[in-house]
Amino acid sequence: MNDYKVFELGNLALQCGIALPGAQLTYQTYGKLAADKANAVLYPTSYGAHHMDIEWLIGPGQILDSDKFFIIIPNMFGNGLSSSPSNMAEPFGMGRFPTFSHWDNVQAQRRMLDEVFGITHLALVYGWSMGAQQALHWGAIFPDQVDALCAVCGSARTSTHNKVFLEGVRATLTTDPAWRNGGFTARPVAGLRAMGRLYAGWAMSQAFYREGKHLELGFASLEDYLVRAWEANFLRRDGGDLLSMLATWYESDISNNEIYQGDLARALGAIKARAMIMPSRTDLYFTPEDAEAECQQMPNGEFRPIESIWGHRAGNPTDNADDEAFLRQTVSELLGA
Repeated sequence: MNDYKVFELGNLALQCGIALPGAQLTYQTYGKLAADKANAVLYPTSYGAHHMDIEWLIGPGQILDSDKFFIIIPNMFGNGLSSSPSNMAEPFGMGRFPTFSHWDNVQAQRRMLDEVFGITHLALVYGWSMGAQQALHWGAIFPDQVDALCAVCGSARTSTHNKVFLEGVRATLTTDPAWRNGGFTARPVAGLRAMGRLYAGWAMSQAFYREGKHLELGFASLEDYLVRAWEANFLRRDGGDLLSMLATWYESDISNNEIYQGDLARALGAIKARAMIMPSRTDLYFTPEDAEAECQQMPNGEFRPIESIWGHRAGNPTDNADDEAFLRQTVSELLGA
């Protein structure tokens, strides 16, 4: 768990109006930075993930080729490694956790790239899910500093229907008996297990289950899959951290800042990077219809859905060779251009 680097942000002014003393952004790097620093790729984390969970697609000859590119994974605020409810000192805690935004994430990432590496321009920002949200924030907030972005199963603004899903997740987790006065007084095991089961129905498509893909993965039954794949996934994490990231996701909006003042069309139109917008055709909460509507407002956006029955997880295909090959081809095109 110490396999990362720490960037000290000092007294960090958050978008919510709170100043966070001793703020930290943790990150890991892969590959070698070129002398001209033109080969930098930023790969932000997704919901509930640490950098170790998403580094599988980095390596020599992989989707993000570490022989050619210098890849940086910044851990987003709230994930348990960067500043998060689980590692904050008082007065934060038990209902006093500050709300992090993606504005906070990308501003901190911008500082880290500049102050640690002297990187002022990125060849690519690649992200899945909440990582895709951060990639789109980069494109809008720093339009002259990004050559290309690949937003896989994400959105520029969290849709109303997506918020309905998140409300269900929040309610499931906070019905645990350990939830008291805005915080957890003990590990919310029942809530985390219930959260995993709720997620299993949204993250994977109806066709995924109809065709028995969960059994092809080596699970003995549906119950085995729910316990070992989904309950286990969320039992790894702190309940307060999961709620923190949920709040960031809920409020995600590339136009919610002093630059665009809520004008989403103007924010989308300001993205200069060649943008590959890649929803899964069967994603139930980052829907292809929402992604296409946003993509149409990007000057250099290309809508390229993943034709898959793996739902939201088509964008993180650790067990799905076809979707991995599709991502590999798309990223190759982007970086080749």
